[in-house]
Amino acid sequence: MPIATVNPASGETVRTYQAMGEEEIERRLQLAEATFRTYRTTTFEERARLLHRAADLLEADRDEIGRVITTEMGKPVTQARAEAAKCAKAMRWYADHAAELLADEEPAEADVKDSGGSRALVRYRPLGPVLAVMPWNFPLWQVVRFAAPALMAGNVGLLKHASNVPGTALYLEDLFHRAGFTEGCFQTLLIGSAAVDDILRDERVKAATLTGSEPAGRAVAATAGEMIKKTVLELGGSDPFIVMPSADIDRAAEVAVTARTQNAGQSCIAAKRFIVHADVYDAFTERFVAGMKALRVGDPMEEDTQVGPLSSERGVEDLVELVEDAVRGGATVLCGGERPDGPGWFYPPTVLAGIDREMRIHREETFGPVATLYRVADLDEAVLIANDTDFGLSSNVWTRDEAEVDRFVRDLEAGGVYVNGMTASHPAFPFGGVKRSGYGRELSGHGIREFCNITTVWHGA
Repeated sequence: MPIATVNPASGETVRTYQAMGEEEIERRLQLAEATFRTYRTTTFEERARLLHRAADLLEADRDEIGRVITTEMGKPVTQARAEAAKCAKAMRWYADHAAELLADEEPAEADVKDSGGSRALVRYRPLGPVLAVMPWNFPLWQVVRFAAPALMAGNVGLLKHASNVPGTALYLEDLFHRAGFTEGCFQTLLIGSAAVDDILRDERVKAATLTGSEPAGRAVAATAGEMIKKTVLELGGSDPFIVMPSADIDRAAEVAVTARTQNAGQSCIAAKRFIVHADVYDAFTERFVAGMKALRVGDPMEEDTQVGPLSSERGVEDLVELVEDAVRGGATVLCGGERPDGPGWFYPPTVLAGIDREMRIHREETFGPVATLYRVADLDEAVLIANDTDFGLSSNVWTRDEAEVDRFVRDLEAGGVYVNGMTASHPAFPFGGVKRSGYGRELSGHGIREFCNITTVWHGA
């Protein structure tokens, strides 16, 4: 895949970039290793000062970088600006909390004595250069939620970003440099996917994190496993959105529209399968379909646009194939379902009903504004359908019955259960999945410790 900015709203190539050669890659690996040796000795206070400065710069740049993001991957510019603000918030959160999250831990005195020691502690030490392989759908946020904790822990970062967002990738490198981080603390590698394997095999790279497709995750995990290197993987999702009779149906339907179509539905944690109790199915469906129909689809640079284009022609083709397969299998199109004429990679908000297990759309992730509806008789059937997927990233549950909440939290196979609200990532809460949605956690204290050497320090009596 060429490294280029191609405007999804028009299909026009805006700019192409030359991939880095072996000499430049080697220079950057050497710089990362050399920088780590000194950066690892900096204090939390020094790192926090730099990260706060990066947050301030990003916030000031949000209009400019918002336009870059929209041009490169198509999300409405209002959502792009909000993404920049969210990243600044996460930077400040880690700058303010990292020292506490990575503070030395002292085991119980009785356990120290039982071990034959006089004192002991657990210390979190940085690993070294970490390779981040990141996707295009949240081109700032996916990177910052890795970079902020990694830099605060004393690691340095190497970014291999998606090939369709090179402008955003280069902006991020420049942002950290302008904030005062030395050049080797955060570097963007303008390379194709084929170059990732050799870099991950390099002994100077100590760990890797990937957000992306299942095949990409498998490839990185296989190489890292062979090299015995730590990885964190955040892969696909097919999140259930369960609505029970006690729910606030108006509110559930309103949130469902946003949960399915934010970022044109191109989100791993977007709600994709809407599982609704028979008692409220008709009421919810009426409101949900009306909300999907009312969305404003159009030029993502316009302030009132709610749904922009998909990021690529291939993305639209994938959606068309899934919808056509479902219709051939007997699904009913309640709205949308037809690709519009004209330039750009647009697809309308779409709702399908009458889904069964034989349809591809039941099994595969729908990365676009297409929702599937399921009518269920009770909680047990809701859980059965919710878990009938290879993915397990997050889930949404709408009920006012605490006994039902307890059951869902106990039985849903997912890394998150969001009750009466939409799944959203926040720096204070761990984020990640189970099954083929990946492993490890980002964000919170769990995320910052993923790339630390958890060291036992023991003193004899």
